[in-house]
Amino acid sequence: MPGSAAACTVRPDGVAPFARNLEAHGLALVRDAALTLQVNVGLLCNLACRHCHLEAGPARTEVMSPDTMRQVAEHARTHAYAAIDVTGGAPELVPGIAGFMARLAPLAKRTMFRTNLLALAREESRELLEVLVENQVALVASLPSLAASQAEAQRGKGVLDHSLAMLRRLNDLGYGAEGSGLDLDLVSNPTGAFLPPGQEAAERRFKADLARRHGIAFNRLYVFANVPLGRYRKWLEASGNYEGYVRRLADAFNPCTLAGLMCRTLVSVGWDGQVYDCDFNQAEGLPMGGVPRRIHELDGPPAAGARIAVGDHCYACTAGAGFT
Repeated sequence: MPGSAAACTVRPDGVAPFARNLEAHGLALVRDAALTLQVNVGLLCNLACRHCHLEAGPARTEVMSPDTMRQVAEHARTHAYAAIDVTGGAPELVPGIAGFMARLAPLAKRTMFRTNLLALAREESRELLEVLVENQVALVASLPSLAASQAEAQRGKGVLDHSLAMLRRLNDLGYGAEGSGLDLDLVSNPTGAFLPPGQEAAERRFKADLARRHGIAFNRLYVFANVPLGRYRKWLEASGNYEGYVRRLADAFNPCTLAGLMCRTLVSVGWDGQVYDCDFNQAEGLPMGGVPRRIHELDGPPAAGARIAVGDHCYACTAGAGFT
C-alpha cells in the first residue's frame, strides 16, 4: 500500500515498522478536518543545523517561484484555513517573501512565520519584519538551547548571542508583550541523541532564565524530539547513535498522541508546489496519501478520513507527549 511502508531503509532489530505497530494497537492514522496550510518556501538557509531534517543550508538553491507562490495564495484564498504556517529553510532568504507574507496574512485567522532569528536580523529583512508586524504575524523562533556550548554545537559559533539580541529587538517591537497581538513562540530541540525534557518544566525554565538574565519575554515554548531524517540522521549514523535513538523513540511510542498529531489537520506544501501530509513526509518524499499532486491540482483540502502516508520517522512524533 503506497505511503504505508516504512520510510527508513535500515531499521534496528526489534523495532517494528511504524505502520505495523499501528496495526498491532488496532489504530489507523487518518485525517481530520484540514485546519492549517503549512508552506515550505525553500531549502536555502543561512545556517546548516545538525538537527535539520531537510538538510537546508547556504548551498541549497531550491526556493519557491513567484508562480508557485501565486498558486499557494490562490488556494489559501479559495479554501479557508484557520492558520497558515510559513517555514523553510530560512524563509527570510527567499526572493519576494515580504510580498508573499503580505498576501497570505489576511487569508487566515492566524498566520505564523518560522525563523531561526539570525536570518531575520539581517538588514535585508527589514521590509519583511515591517510586514510581519503590520499584519500581526506570529513568530515561531528556533532556540535550541540557553547554553552557548549546546546551541553552538547544533548551529555554529556565536549563534546564541545573536539570537538573544534579535529576541530583544523583537520585544522592543512588541513581540511577546501581553495584549500586543504579536505572539512570539520559541521552539527547542535537543542538541544530542536524546529525547527532550517535559514541555511545561522546560517552558518555566526558559521564561525564568530569559527574563532574569536577558530581560527577554515570549509567549510559549514548544519542545520537540528531533526526527531522524536528513542531516540529523546522518549525524546519528556517523556518531553511532542511530539504532539506539530510533529504538528509544519506538520504546516511547504513545498511542494517545495520535489524536493530536499535526498531520491530521495539516496540508504541507513544498517549495515546488508538491503537497504532503507533513513537513517530515516532505523530507522523505512521501506525497500526501501516497499520491503525488501539486497545490494547484487540489480541488480543496483533503477530506476527513483520508489516509495519511506514514514511515518509521513517525515514531518521533508519537514518542512521549507527541509532536502537535
